[in-house]
Amino acid sequence: FLSHTLQAKMSRPVQARRLEGIDKNIWVEFVKLAATYSKVNLGQGFPDFPAPDFLTEAFTRALGGGNHMLHQYTRAFGHPPLVKVLAQFFEKLLGRELDPMTNVMVTVGAYQALFCCFQALVDEGDEVIIIEPFFDCYEPMVKMAGGTPVFVPLRPNPPKDGKLMSSADWQLDPAELASKFSERTKAIVLNSPNNPLGKVFSRGELGLIAELCVKHDVLCFSDEVYEWLVYDGRQHIRIASLQGMWDRTVIIGSAGKTFSATGWKVGWVVGPDRLLQHLRTVHQNSVYHCATIAQEAVAQGFQRELTLYGKPESYFVQLPKELQQKRDWLIQSLDSVGMKPIIPEGTYFLVADISQFKSDVPDVPNSDEPYDYRFAKWMVKNKGLAAIPLSAFYSEAHKNNYTNFIRFCFAKEEATLKAANDILQKWKQEKTS
Repeated sequence: FLSHTLQAKMSRPVQARRLEGIDKNIWVEFVKLAATYSKVNLGQGFPDFPAPDFLTEAFTRALGGGNHMLHQYTRAFGHPPLVKVLAQFFEKLLGRELDPMTNVMVTVGAYQALFCCFQALVDEGDEVIIIEPFFDCYEPMVKMAGGTPVFVPLRPNPPKDGKLMSSADWQLDPAELASKFSERTKAIVLNSPNNPLGKVFSRGELGLIAELCVKHDVLCFSDEVYEWLVYDGRQHIRIASLQGMWDRTVIIGSAGKTFSATGWKVGWVVGPDRLLQHLRTVHQNSVYHCATIAQEAVAQGFQRELTLYGKPESYFVQLPKELQQKRDWLIQSLDSVGMKPIIPEGTYFLVADISQFKSDVPDVPNSDEPYDYRFAKWMVKNKGLAAIPLSAFYSEAHKNNYTNFIRFCFAKEEATLKAANDILQKWKQEKTS
């Protein structure tokens, strides 16, 4: 009798079809490897330095203050103080009036904001253009919504003078991009500044994308979580501010990246009500809302930044200055040992060319695992330094063209970067001795 019930229980497929082929996740594998082996983790994109005092103080005030209602539900689509200040802030940035109740929605991090975009606006059979390399969740999220991802790569164009390459040297081919748009195209995902490359798209590049979106009546999901983290005096341009784009763009932002508090999981979307009303439907039927206290603290953080906007003491001015210094230290470390860094114009990340290290990593016969995966695993196990293989940010079809690079995160304490440098220098000595 017992074996009969077991049989009956197990014969029916339990997995929903929409999960087929998207169960593997690089972060699960590499976070586990880093936790097991790494002395220095430059893999995952989170700062190991504290969030700013004004933010943690706001959280403590919210927690211990007299307003016990901050422990209860707030408005599902965003805590009123937070959507109000976000609307004021983005009015400044976009040069247009925003209604906090209809043009802004708060989400559980930018990750849920993306999920809402794909679930609310992509249908069975719709095509979604993704620019490679891309943050890895875009592809499974498109597929889960029943859509088809269409990939277009940024192509590296190395400088002739032997200088280090910059993320600006990775560019779209205008004809190739145009060829990906068809009557089936529903949306394009834009990520500027781009994770993993650190590329900040120029006005010309954004203009090209905008023109194609308008021409083909296509939506733009603009992932701008690193909007404040741009270096060398560059400027982050918001595609929604270009002609014809406000009406078809959902802007995605993150308090985690903005205020160095990735564990708070507060994100948002900004856009026209005709798009956001559908995102609200997905949101109310999935997570309902995110932590009231975290939203309250983030609202106070933005309130402070609104009064200091553009001033030297603004966190949004100070943080990129600090991170640019950290970036430059890591560039120097990597360059000195023969890993050729690609200088990022923005974000937490830096991609480095590891072709000169082929002899270090033993070949695995009959392995179809790309070299960068093998290298990253070997490096964390044998050197204690964690990084992420770049081919993880490419589609299956294009993975094998980009297996000579790995991604490092430099949003780390000075001591962490120094420890990474010590590992690299020791490795260099071992190679030369």
